Amino acid sequence: MRLVFAGTPPFAASALRALCGAGHEIALVLTQPDRPSGRGLRSRPSAVAVAASELGFAVAKPDSLKSAEAIGPIREASPDMMVVAAYGIILPQSVLAIPPRGCLNIHASLLPRWRGAAPIQRAILAGDAETGVSIMVMERGLDTGPVLLERRVPITPTDTAGSLTESLAALGAEAIVEALRQFDGLFPQAQDSSKATYAAKIERTEALLDWELAAADLDRKVRALNPFPGAESPVGGETLKIWEAIPASASGRPGTVIGLDRGRPVVACREGALVLTVVQRPGSRRMPAAEYLKGRPMPTGTRLGSGSDMA
Repeated sequence: MRLVFAGTPPFAASALRALCGAGHEIALVLTQPDRPSGRGLRSRPSAVAVAASELGFAVAKPDSLKSAEAIGPIREASPDMMVVAAYGIILPQSVLAIPPRGCLNIHASLLPRWRGAAPIQRAILAGDAETGVSIMVMERGLDTGPVLLERRVPITPTDTAGSLTESLAALGAEAIVEALRQFDGLFPQAQDSSKATYAAKIERTEALLDWELAAADLDRKVRALNPFPGAESPVGGETLKIWEAIPASASGRPGTVIGLDRGRPVVACREGALVLTVVQRPGSRRMPAAEYLKGRPMPTGTRLGSGSDMA
C-alpha cells in the first residue's frame, strides 16, 4: 500500500521501520521540525526524521498543517492511506480527507481510556493493571475514532514510562502491520465515550513529590516521570532528582529519612516509605543513592520536601 507516514519520537520510528519492512511504499514522511536538545541545545532531527533518512524516504517538516503550502506535499504524494503515530501536530479535516482509504493512528492506550498526549504516563500514575495499543480510524475529535484493532500488555510493578514506551512501540509496530494486512476484513468498533479518560500532557510542575501521599502513589509517580521530567524533592538546599525508588514497609514522619537500606536512604511517606535507589544532583549525573550519600550524607531525621534541611 502507498502510504504517507506522520510521526516524531522513537515510538513512531519503530512503526515506520516496520511498515517499510513489510513492503509498504512510503511516499512521504511527515515529522516535526528539528528541535534544540541535549546540554548544548543543538538543533537535532526527530527520531522519525533520522529513520526516514536512513531508509531513503522523502521527509517534510512543517510547523503545522494549516496552510495549502504545508498540505501540498501530501496531496502530491497521492497516498492510499495515511498512518500517524505520536506526530504531535493536529491533522485538520483537509488532510484527513486526502487518502481515499483514510487515516489510521497508532495510539498507546486501550481506547477510550487515556485519550490525549500522555497515555503511557497517565496509565502508570493511575495504577492501571494493563495498557496496550489501539489502531484507530482518525476523525476530527481527539482520539475519538473507531478502533480497528487493539493489543494488550500488563503494566509490571517495575515499569517506567521509558520501559513501557519501548514495549508499546514494538507492539504498535506489529499491530499496524497486522491492521494493514487485514484491513479489508476488519470492522471498526465505535468507542464508548462515556468511559473515556483524558491523558493530559505531563508538565514539569508535576515533578515535585508530596511525601504526604502513600508510598505506592509516589512509587508510581517516580516510574511515570522517568525519563521525563523526573520526580524530584528539595533536600539540603538543592533539588534532588529521584529516578528510581522501591516501596518499603516502614513508618515515620512523612518526608523524613528514617534509616538506611543497603546504604540507601529510606524516606517515610504517609503510608509506608520509599527507598531511594537512583538519584541525581543538579548539574551532575544519575548515580546510585548509596554513592550520592558518600558526598552528601542523609542522617536519620533529614527532611525532604518543602522546608527541607540536612539534619
